[in-house]
Amino acid sequence: MTISVKEQVSYFIADLHLTESRKDITECFLSFLSNEAVKAENLYILGDLFEYWVGDDDDSGFVTLIASALKALSLTGTQLFFIQGNRDFLLGHKYAQTCGMTLLNDVEKISLYGTEYVILHGDTLCIDDVDYQAFRKKSRSWWWQGIMKSLPLWLRKKIADDYRKKSAHANAAKSQEIMDVSQAEVIRTFESYQVPFMIHGHTHRPAIHDVKINNQTVKRIVLGDWYEHGAWLKLSSSGFELLDEPFGR
Repeated sequence: MTISVKEQVSYFIADLHLTESRKDITECFLSFLSNEAVKAENLYILGDLFEYWVGDDDDSGFVTLIASALKALSLTGTQLFFIQGNRDFLLGHKYAQTCGMTLLNDVEKISLYGTEYVILHGDTLCIDDVDYQAFRKKSRSWWWQGIMKSLPLWLRKKIADDYRKKSAHANAAKSQEIMDVSQAEVIRTFESYQVPFMIHGHTHRPAIHDVKINNQTVKRIVLGDWYEHGAWLKLSSSGFELLDEPFGR
């Protein structure tokens, strides 16, 4: 594939929750890659690309299709970066390499077009959701992941499916405040990384928030999910905007 000339533009996406049963999301994503992301210098995927991920040994036709599309994009010269989400935290270097993506840390400080940003999936900001944070700590441990990866693929998929159902039931009983970010944790993260902008997903509440810190205003940009339409952040030297596109367009 020929490397193309790229615009000075970077895209950010999160919370696609790709699954074989949602062909509308997949088609919108593939269209986005070939029509929008292909023009850009960078594409940052900030977690939950998939509805669930139980290991890089999954070689099903669906995950191979997504890998092929991402790899094709990378071969045009667009750089791809990936931060694990709460649904696909087991996605590792093997699959990332197949896709042509660079796997980043949970929280990264980057510089684009003369401005610094801190980027993350966003689940680490939701510290008031104590039950989830306890699960997150356990599921990121070497021993838990070692046990999971030792199980047969079919069993891992069943466990993931059962957990998603239990999680949906538990979340329905939680208040919106508990499931949103903690303002104190947002401020702590800004102060730790000393940047004027934060970009994250996870909460499915796309918006641009002004945050006051020490008499200065910084901005927290929240990416949208892809349940009802495609959603992305377009970032360039001239500014940024949250965009969306209806399915089937």
